[in-house]
Amino acid sequence: MLSKASPVLLGLSAVAPVLSQQVGTLKENHLMPLPIQRCTKSGGCTWEDTKVTMDANWHWIHSTQGFSNCYTGEGWNVTACPDNAACASNCALEGITEKDWSKTYGVSRTADNAGLRLNFKTGSNVGSRMYMMDTDSTYKMFELNNREITFDVDVSTLACGLNGAVYFSEMTADGDTGATNAAGAAYGTGYCDAQCPPDIKFIQGEGNSEGWHTTASGRTFGKYGSCCAEMDIWEANRVDTAYTAHPCTKGKIHRCTGDECMEQCDKSGCDFNSYRMGDRKFFGLGSEFTLDSSKPFTIVTQFITKDGTDTGDLSEIRRFYVQDGRKIENSKATFEGLDNHSSLTDAACAADKKVFGDDDSFAQYGGMKQMGKSLEKGRGMTLVLSLWDDADDHMKWLDSTESVGSLRPGAARGPCSASSGDPAEVRSKHADAWVEYSNFKYGELGSTTSPKAATASPKPSPVVTAPSPSASSPTGTESCCWAGCGSGNCVTTGWCSESEGNCEGNCKGEWCPISLAERVGKVRPRRHRSLRGENVFFQLAQSFKSRKDGRSSLKQEKQDGSDEL
Repeated sequence: MLSKASPVLLGLSAVAPVLSQQVGTLKENHLMPLPIQRCTKSGGCTWEDTKVTMDANWHWIHSTQGFSNCYTGEGWNVTACPDNAACASNCALEGITEKDWSKTYGVSRTADNAGLRLNFKTGSNVGSRMYMMDTDSTYKMFELNNREITFDVDVSTLACGLNGAVYFSEMTADGDTGATNAAGAAYGTGYCDAQCPPDIKFIQGEGNSEGWHTTASGRTFGKYGSCCAEMDIWEANRVDTAYTAHPCTKGKIHRCTGDECMEQCDKSGCDFNSYRMGDRKFFGLGSEFTLDSSKPFTIVTQFITKDGTDTGDLSEIRRFYVQDGRKIENSKATFEGLDNHSSLTDAACAADKKVFGDDDSFAQYGGMKQMGKSLEKGRGMTLVLSLWDDADDHMKWLDSTESVGSLRPGAARGPCSASSGDPAEVRSKHADAWVEYSNFKYGELGSTTSPKAATASPKPSPVVTAPSPSASSPTGTESCCWAGCGSGNCVTTGWCSESEGNCEGNCKGEWCPISLAERVGKVRPRRHRSLRGENVFFQLAQSFKSRKDGRSSLKQEKQDGSDEL
């Protein structure tokens, strides 16, 4: 629907289209530092200067010819998006500033600069999803066969119905950049997973506006889904956890439609959930559990190949933990017929499916060997960090009983009640929940937890003191100001004026691009609201309008999104 405050979109269809997903120019796009260590058994660990970018669905999508919204809570703007190709041509993904990360999306660096804290609810925003970057324009691709990955986590505040997830998706390194996608990885494009989510607003450089509709549970879907292999390293709250392999038939991102979206990937996957496997005292809140979720701990996941080489077929995915300096082996599957297995293998997955009465879809999609192809050299997967709730199933597949009331083996996934997990209740009662992910390491088997792996924390960002304000207004195109834009207390040279991140971060100033100030009468726009995380994306919707009062100068509207992480 055309926004009442969007007259600039009139006549867009008459403009010769540039068939490409566009990039906004109004805000700096900040990549949040998240360093990782690369480890070897002989040399120990060294820091890599990696960062994360926010998923494209969280970015403000606006007209390339103004500030009007391409997407609102009522759906796509039909003038800007009469079809998918035109949508990509007429709409731009706007940047997310350093201040937006914390003030709008609730994501901040940990005190030691080695990790991130993701808040569940910040203002109107709920949840978040981000991807690790290797460079400023490419995702980091993890090739983990015959390797391991390790990180620390704190899930102590995550109640039933919440999911703090760390996983891999087989996205392309450039975010599917191409002739129809100018935004790319830096703007979080190219997401896909084994559920083939149809809530992705842009897929392979085109909009997904055609056929866009709202489901009974409030999720919003387009005509197309976005499929690729998925390896869930960690999905958890404070009462339950699981790790799951989801192979797919095709490599990298694949746009699907209709029944094809149900056939590309193993949506159920092969999972290891200690509670589901019969050990009800392995993981939980308190000292009575083997792994106490009230305190931080380290997660180690190993990808074992059949012949012990980097090029061998993946045959097993192992897990162990470290807490309070003590190594904790993964729990064992205690149900009769599961043979006390404690890892994911083809045999273990087949046994699980048989005992639990499920079809062995994992074997049908190629099992461990097929999962390993996504992690082999030359392909690789992108690291994803997220925090979300579940509008459809209320997270029962993770922490409750599925189906409700069932007594069959494997139905009880966790201790949460059948009535738990409703997003309305979760957001009301647990708005202040958060998760922390830190101290990421990867490398040779046995290298990330060896004594040599203990290294110093990464260097902190530079601490800069705001300079004494000048007596004159800036004359450059961008400035860092104190006491407001146009106040005269501004600088146009030095570190603080080099970028919006520098200015509003360590310098504690206010970034004032002159070009933008002129457009809005030098009135600084209020921060946008962002809509739901993966379940309801709250996105920036700014309409630069007449300034009758504070509200009408920058009308802010909801942009709805959707639901599957």
